[in-house]
Amino acid sequence: MDRADVIIVGTGHGGAQAAIALRQAGFAGSILMIGRDSEPPYERPPLSKEYFAGDKPFERICIRPVQFWADKQITLRLQTEVTGIDAAAHTLTLGDGTALGYGKLIWAAGGDPRRMSCPGADLGGVHAVRTRADVDAMSRELAAGARRVVVIGGGYIGLEAAAVLRKFDCGVTLVEMLPRVLARVAGPELSAFYEAEHQAHGVDLRLETGVDALVGDNGKVTGVTLSTGETIPADMVVVGIGIIPSVGPLISAGASGANGIDVDEYCRTTLDDIYAIGDCAAHASAYADGAVIRVESVQNANDMATVAAKHICGEEVPYRAFPWFWSNQYDLKLQTAGLSLGYDETVVRGDPATRSFSVVYLKQGRVIALDCVNMTKDYVQGRKLVEARAAPERALLADAAVPLKELLPAG
Repeated sequence: MDRADVIIVGTGHGGAQAAIALRQAGFAGSILMIGRDSEPPYERPPLSKEYFAGDKPFERICIRPVQFWADKQITLRLQTEVTGIDAAAHTLTLGDGTALGYGKLIWAAGGDPRRMSCPGADLGGVHAVRTRADVDAMSRELAAGARRVVVIGGGYIGLEAAAVLRKFDCGVTLVEMLPRVLARVAGPELSAFYEAEHQAHGVDLRLETGVDALVGDNGKVTGVTLSTGETIPADMVVVGIGIIPSVGPLISAGASGANGIDVDEYCRTTLDDIYAIGDCAAHASAYADGAVIRVESVQNANDMATVAAKHICGEEVPYRAFPWFWSNQYDLKLQTAGLSLGYDETVVRGDPATRSFSVVYLKQGRVIALDCVNMTKDYVQGRKLVEARAAPERALLADAAVPLKELLPAG
């Protein structure tokens, strides 16, 4: 039976960074990365933005040049799925029945796109946005003449895809079940702004609207039937309704976890010598008052990977990384600092009509997060307010002429 000192399951941001961090920390043992994707590690956020738009070729979104992995003696085993784990024996079972032994295991498998459960969900022309193959398939359909697109889901993936599709002059209808876009991750002020922006760019927004069925002809989608009874013609459907953590083998092996896999401050699971990082890992976050949460971001994947790699190398550095996110839509750059979970008050800095403003989220009077639209200075300085758990005067906080750094508590 083949064996590696460290096996990393997943070739996304977390998996790639774990391998890189191990070598940077001086780890000299064998490293094997296993991934379902057919490509070496590449960045995921550009898939719904620059790569889909054609602004960046695939080579520019690779995390490292292909030769890097060989140079660092990191073995890649692509198009391979892990189907079982024997934690006591320290072995994995692959989809083809092969068994592999490991010394340490880092689970960085991310998540699978949540699929529609309605009739017609398996029709051709219905796409998620999770891999290069997903985006290449959409690009081929657009090149073949697809022009009427329905986007299901008003989160960041759906909104970013809608923005690119409008750039291509497609007719876009965006369907969201909740009363506003970004409802799970942002306040109503930001939602209203992005709704107006997308409508101004020609997106037909359908809020508080469900999908009853996808209809098709000869196996290809031709329309989307809404909960209102209306059927919207569609040459293509993009589904962005979240992910399901890819943790089946770990749960079956006995790892603890209800929403993903529970990990401690060093990214260790409840199984010996097994770590979990990134989108699939649930940790107690100091930026969410200790709540156990999953954070789906490049920052979280990279920083967790570094913590796990250092711990394997004997350096105990607990995970305390500051959470941040970003989204590009049209000419708008949204930067988010902190987590707005549980906020009870918002303050708007600047005028949304100028397309440059920030929404500050407070909880019990203290700043817990900021959403900054074309306001990089607020993002940089606001992070310090979150870290300091600052409780500034509301009038000063709302005054965009007052730099946020001046609102930091003394000392």
